[in-house]
Amino acid sequence: MQSFEVFGCFLRYFRPKRDVLPEDIKQVIQNYSVNGVMNVNNLNDFLKNIQGQFDEDVKAIFEKAKPHNLLQNKGLDLLQFLFSDLNHPLSAILDDMKSPFSHYYIYTSHNTYLTGNQFTSDSSVRPIIRALEKGVRGIELDLWPNSTNSDVNVCHGRTLTSSVKLRKCLNAIKDYAFCSSDYPVIITIEDHLNQRLRAKVAIMVKDTFGDMLLYSRKDYEITKLPSPADLKKKIIISTKPPNESDSETNTPQKNVLLSTISDCFQGKDSSDEISKHEEIEMEGEVPEYKDLIALHAVKHKGNVRDSLHVEPNKVTRLSLSEEVIVEASKEHGQQIVRFTQDNILRVYPKGTRLFSSNYNPYDGWEHGAQMVAFNMQGYGKNLWLMQGMFRANNGRGYVKKPKFLCEGDPTFRPNEVKKILKVKIYMGEGWNLEFNHAHFDYCSPPDFYAKVGIAGYGDDNTGMLEKTKSIEDDWWPIWDQVFDFSIRVPELALLMIEVKDNDTTKKHEFGGQTCLPVSELRSGIRCVPLYNRKGEKYKFVKLLVRFDFIIPIS
Repeated sequence: MQSFEVFGCFLRYFRPKRDVLPEDIKQVIQNYSVNGVMNVNNLNDFLKNIQGQFDEDVKAIFEKAKPHNLLQNKGLDLLQFLFSDLNHPLSAILDDMKSPFSHYYIYTSHNTYLTGNQFTSDSSVRPIIRALEKGVRGIELDLWPNSTNSDVNVCHGRTLTSSVKLRKCLNAIKDYAFCSSDYPVIITIEDHLNQRLRAKVAIMVKDTFGDMLLYSRKDYEITKLPSPADLKKKIIISTKPPNESDSETNTPQKNVLLSTISDCFQGKDSSDEISKHEEIEMEGEVPEYKDLIALHAVKHKGNVRDSLHVEPNKVTRLSLSEEVIVEASKEHGQQIVRFTQDNILRVYPKGTRLFSSNYNPYDGWEHGAQMVAFNMQGYGKNLWLMQGMFRANNGRGYVKKPKFLCEGDPTFRPNEVKKILKVKIYMGEGWNLEFNHAHFDYCSPPDFYAKVGIAGYGDDNTGMLEKTKSIEDDWWPIWDQVFDFSIRVPELALLMIEVKDNDTTKKHEFGGQTCLPVSELRSGIRCVPLYNRKGEKYKFVKLLVRFDFIIPIS
C-alpha cells in the first residue's frame, strides 16, 4: 500500500498539460504560424500587430531566437519565442543622463559592507561586490580606528559586528565599480577618525582610485551639480568635512600629513595597510582629506526646516532617517521637494532595524530624495520595490525623477488618471525545473495562484493586490485572468506580481515575484521572469502576461 502511494505521487508529478493553452494564445498561434512554427514574415506580422513593435530588425530577431539545430531548422516555434528572453517586458529606451545629479534617483545601499544583521554579522567586501554587480551606485562605509588606533577599519561601530580593512573595501570598489554601469559611484563615508587617520585615508583613497577620483577643488568646485554623463567612471567621495579642531592635536592638516609620512619611514606604524607605494608618496603631492570630499554632507540637527536651508551657490547632501522624513513631510513636504531640486537628500533606515529590514522607499521617492538607502542583504517587499525601480533605464543605477519633482510642473495633477493598465496573466512555467518535486507539496503538484497590484505615488499606492484563482495540482498553471489598474503618476508606478502555492494546512509557499516600472512596460504578450526573495532571477520560472495601456477620455 505504501509503495502504491509513492507511485501515485510519481505519476501526478510527471503529468504536464502543455497541450492546454489560453484561448488568446491559441488564436495567436493560429493566425501567425503554421502548426506553431513561424517564418520571418509571420514574426514580422506578429511583432507589428500584436506587440506594437514597428522599428525592429526582424531578421536579426528571428536568427537569434531560432534554434540552431539541424533537427529544428524549419522555423521559429512561436510559443518558445513568447517565453524567451527576447520577448522581455521592458523597453530599451535609455535616458541621455545629461540632467543634473539631483534630477535622478540613485540606487543606494546602507551599511554596504554588512553580510547580515546590524548587530552581530560579519563585515566583508563580498556584499560590496554583490551590490556593485547589481548596479548599486551608492556605497556606504563606516570608518573607525582599529584597536591600536594605528589603522582604519570598516565596521558598524559600537556593535558586535566584525571589521574589514578599509584598503580591501577600496580595492573591491575599484575592481567592480563599473562592471554593470559606467555611471559614477558615490561613496558615502561615516567618519569616526582623528586627523592622523584621516591623513592615511587620504593617501589610501588617492593611491587606490587615482584618476578615477573626483576632487572637489581640482575637477569641480561643486556649486552646481554636474550630470551623470559628465562623470562617467568617476568615484565621488561624500562625507561631512572634518572640523580641524577635533584632531588629536591642534596640528594643521598639512603637518599631520607630513607627520604620517614620517612615521611610515621611521617604522612607527606597524599596520600592513600602508603599502610601500604609500611610503614614497612624499615625493609627490599628498592630497588633503578635505579635498577628497567632492560632495559635502551636512548632519541633521534640531529643526528639519533649518537643515533644509542651503546657502546660495552651495550644494550639499543631507541625511535623514526614515522616521524623520515621514514626520517632516507632514509640515515641510514642499520644502523638502525644493531642497532636492538642487541638492542631494539621503534617507536611511531607522536604528531599530537590527535584522536589516527595510522601509517603504516611497517615503523618500515621493519627496524627491535621490539616495534612498537600503539594506541590500535584507529581504521583503520593500526591497523588491527598490529592485523594481532600478530595473528601469537598463539597470544603470540612475532613474530620472518625474518633472514635477525636478523643477516644478504647474500642469501636474496628482489625482487625475493618466493611464489605465490592463494586465492579463495567462500562464506560468519553469517551477518543475527550478524546484525539487516535493518543495511545495509532498505528494502532488503545487496549487499556484498569482497576486498583482500597483505601488506608486499618492493614490496609486493602494497597497492592495488582486488575486487570481488557484490552479490545483499543476506545475504549468493557466490563470487567463485580466486586471485593470488606474495610474495617476506612471513615472513612479511599479507593477508588483507574486506567485504562491495555496496550502490550506500551512503558510502559503512562495513561488516567485517581480516588480516592474510601469513607465517602461512594453505592450503586447510578454515573458516576465520571476525572482526569488533576495531578488535573484530564477533560471526557468516565467510568466506569460499581456500588457495594454488605455488613455482615458477626459
